[in-house]
Amino acid sequence: MLILGISAFYHDSAACLVRDGRILFAAQEERFSRKKHDAEFPEKALAACFATTGVKAADLDFVVFYEKPLLKFDRLFSTFLQFAPRGLKNYLKVVPLWAQNRIFIKDTIKEKIGRPDLPVLFTSHHASHIASAFYPSPFNEAAVLTVDAVGEWDALTLAKAEGPDFEILKRISFPHSLGMLYTAFTYFCGFKVNSGEYKLMGLAPYGEPVYKDKIYDELIDVKDDGSFRLNLKYFSFTTGRTMTGKKFEKLFGLPRRLPETEIRKADMDLAASIQAVLEEILEKIVRTARVLVPSENLCLAGGVALNCVANGKLLKKQIFKNIWIQPAAGDAGGALGAALYVWHKHLKNPRVVAGDGRDGQSGSFLGPSYSVDEIRTFLEENRIPHRELTREDIARRTAELIDAGKVVGFFQGRMEFGPRALGGRSILGDARSTEMQSIMNLKIKFRESFRPFAPSILEENVADYYDFDRPSPYMLLVYNVKEDRRSPEGPEDKNRRGLDKLYLQRSEIPAVTHVDYSARLHTVSADVNPYYYAVIKEFYKRTGCPVVINTSFNVRGEPIVCTPQDAYRCFIRTNMDFLVLETFLIEKRPEDYIQKDTAWMKEFTPD
Repeated sequence: MLILGISAFYHDSAACLVRDGRILFAAQEERFSRKKHDAEFPEKALAACFATTGVKAADLDFVVFYEKPLLKFDRLFSTFLQFAPRGLKNYLKVVPLWAQNRIFIKDTIKEKIGRPDLPVLFTSHHASHIASAFYPSPFNEAAVLTVDAVGEWDALTLAKAEGPDFEILKRISFPHSLGMLYTAFTYFCGFKVNSGEYKLMGLAPYGEPVYKDKIYDELIDVKDDGSFRLNLKYFSFTTGRTMTGKKFEKLFGLPRRLPETEIRKADMDLAASIQAVLEEILEKIVRTARVLVPSENLCLAGGVALNCVANGKLLKKQIFKNIWIQPAAGDAGGALGAALYVWHKHLKNPRVVAGDGRDGQSGSFLGPSYSVDEIRTFLEENRIPHRELTREDIARRTAELIDAGKVVGFFQGRMEFGPRALGGRSILGDARSTEMQSIMNLKIKFRESFRPFAPSILEENVADYYDFDRPSPYMLLVYNVKEDRRSPEGPEDKNRRGLDKLYLQRSEIPAVTHVDYSARLHTVSADVNPYYYAVIKEFYKRTGCPVVINTSFNVRGEPIVCTPQDAYRCFIRTNMDFLVLETFLIEKRPEDYIQKDTAWMKEFTPD
């Protein structure tokens, strides 16, 4: 049986295809449209789904949308009535736009797919998240926690899951939302809502949590069991199109930081404070979950589950022995969850769990791939100089280039599903370099210098470098570099504050060690990603270091690359030194810095 899951019309729209409970394909629309966080109906992702799997629209048995539009409209209308007449102007703008997309969503889906007879189902937003977290997990039973900004009404749900079924035990409803609280600080510190939250998390170690008590005293009332209520007078998301207003500014004694302006010490302290509050509240909620659900396993989904710092601290406390997080924890993952929901909960089909710790996510390599023949044709038609090597030679040569201080774009296999590059669409560099973090941030990624990079490490070596002893294949857990790998601090280093901390060499692998000695771990195994594993293994043989820098293959403001054309465009427009496209090696030449006047180079140039 073939079930198509769709998420769309808020942000990060996606398409997912499931056959008999197995995920065949999943990808975000942004990767094909080249519009970051694209919310439109995922037509291009759907076309790629059919092309990759060979499935046709006529083969589908069900299509399922990831939330219930009428229930969401109930929330919009009820919220307006609660706060009226405030918010009238915003309501009159939002509702017609919303109605245009959603009231007739069933007809839209049938029209886009080309199947007027196709059965269209709907799940709730949080049911999709719960399904996305539990059904692909390696657990027979688990507690499932979903925390996000808001679905229809739910902003937090706790479920008990076993076999093919789950039951929601507790929920917290909009407008009381941890996701909204964290996003309010994201907005106030000058980062973009629904995409800049990870920047706030990365900024937190540069500050001190000096505003933590003020947040607890004025913004949120938290009970011992983790339940909470926001003080809504400080927020404007219920009535306007911004997150905070003048009362928020008055509370903290400073104006909102405008985007692209200098980051203030107060912004660092605000980031540290809200990160600490989030971690403490999540711990209380998880402890309550452990009491209510007699299991050693916890699954996480929702946008807040992408806060890998909080995830790592939860696992370290061992409230639950095991944690599994949906790699596409945000709205894109709702498409996957909705499809699995129909197969298991709606149609009552059993789950099959491997039993050896493996999950059903296939390393999250669920998008399209491009053959050697397709890439060769592209290179030859555009007269791009290249060398074709064996995979063994490419792995060895890539390791040599990284060791020589070169930056390599690495493109191979199926594209990753979710916001993280995991070795399929990655940019690689030398983790031992003291300069590589700044070089890659400013000359390759064109982004803020404080942003940390993740290490990719051979799975079997992770405990040699980090206080961690299990796989972390999806880059969703933060742990610390071991004491014996750290660099000793001098007397002057202890007094560094703010962004001055950036210039301290903190470990043997400084380019992937954050200012608090932490790292967002990505462990690489030979069975899940053999080609990328071979590159790191060759680097290890050559240098004695089983760690390389892994950052997503894109520049600031662009989605991760999808096609060989996307990869070459990104390569040409940055200071990357080499590009690997499957078994082809391309070297940057001086004349390549001049943008080529070809249609495919211009086609997806972002605004």
